[in-house]
Amino acid sequence: MRILIAGIGNIFLGDDAFGSEVARRLLTRQLPEEVRVVDFGIRGLDLVYALLDGYELTIFVDATPRGGTVGTIYIIEPEVSEFDNLSANNTVVEPHGMNPMKVLAMVKAMGGEFKRILLVGCEPEPLAEDEEKMGLSEPVTLAVEEAADIIESLVKKNLEESRQQCDKVEIN
Repeated sequence: MRILIAGIGNIFLGDDAFGSEVARRLLTRQLPEEVRVVDFGIRGLDLVYALLDGYELTIFVDATPRGGTVGTIYIIEPEVSEFDNLSANNTVVEPHGMNPMKVLAMVKAMGGEFKRILLVGCEPEPLAEDEEKMGLSEPVTLAVEEAADIIESLVKKNLEESRQQCDKVEIN
């Protein structure tokens, strides 16, 4: 099993940098060789090409506004079949912008497939429309280590399940 952990975020938009910060934290840890961690930031096209490599599990890490308390961690597993109907129209990915749905649509339009996708998100502190801010808010800063621990646990669990499946196939 190969796993991609994709940090997503804009460092100039405060808590939007959550995914990038978590990716940087994970890069300091000893992860299994099956795991690739990349801070994609706002490089949507780079993410498209990485997703075309056919990972069995992709974990997106991103700020995820859902109306909860700032710093709340979410683990979301979308049904992969939901991406089958992504429109090939409007799949232009900005080289310096990140719209995950456009990225996924472009991957599908290029013949890529998704096996399993997880999103580890964090509730960000809202910014005013034209506001820019460097650095994470205190609650989101505290959530970075928790998110890294959760991701490490998800990796371990998925690799163990994959190995058990392989063992069952070899026995039969």
